[in-house]
Amino acid sequence: MITLKSEREIEMMHEAGKLLAATHREIAKMIKPGITTWEIEEFVEKFLKEHGATPEQKGYQGYKYATCASVNDEICHGFPQKKALKEGDIVTIDMVVRLNGALADSAWTYGVGEISKDAQRLLDVTKESLYKGIAAATVGNRLGDIGHAIQSYAEGEKFSVVRDFTGHGIGESMHEDPTVLHYGKPGKGARLKEGMVITIEPMLNAGTWHMKMDRNNWTARTADGQLSAQYEHTIAITKNGPIILTEQ
Repeated sequence: MITLKSEREIEMMHEAGKLLAATHREIAKMIKPGITTWEIEEFVEKFLKEHGATPEQKGYQGYKYATCASVNDEICHGFPQKKALKEGDIVTIDMVVRLNGALADSAWTYGVGEISKDAQRLLDVTKESLYKGIAAATVGNRLGDIGHAIQSYAEGEKFSVVRDFTGHGIGESMHEDPTVLHYGKPGKGARLKEGMVITIEPMLNAGTWHMKMDRNNWTARTADGQLSAQYEHTIAITKNGPIILTEQ
């Protein structure tokens, strides 16, 4: 069941989103060759605690960490590691913040040092596909319009859209209805209504969209070993258009 949020609930989620965006801004300053995703994990735990917030995904279905840290061919749900990032890597940091009972969810992909032109293009197209999806998230449109906007743009740029992971509603819990696909046909799916709060989080691959799972049963990788990137915002559907609650 899709639940509609009040203006007060959306404002509270916006406050959580502002803190999440601030966390990403600090992470961006940290990203450089030699840093580990474990150091980022420790920073996030400390930073959120200092600001009266908690990492919602820690403990979710047994997940042990405050962040997901996915490097290069890892699509999502990578575990923080003590292995140093190197020049040319890309890393996606994904996290969910709870502040005063409200949730916000956002992921960002960072280049480590100087990255290749091909990797930079993947990041640029993935980020733009997110904003194409957000632009389609207007009252009266349907969920399929979001997915179509992302898919048509991404595939037009010769990248593939991951099918196995989706966006979702968010509110009192981290994952609520509806499921937000990043591919699809316009005019299909549930109609978007004022008060809906959803995540849009396209994952684009340089090669095939197919994936394989690591033995930890969490981390997904590209089936062909090519790069994957992801950008995610939590947005509210309003009569005046979509509001990004996790803007950096």
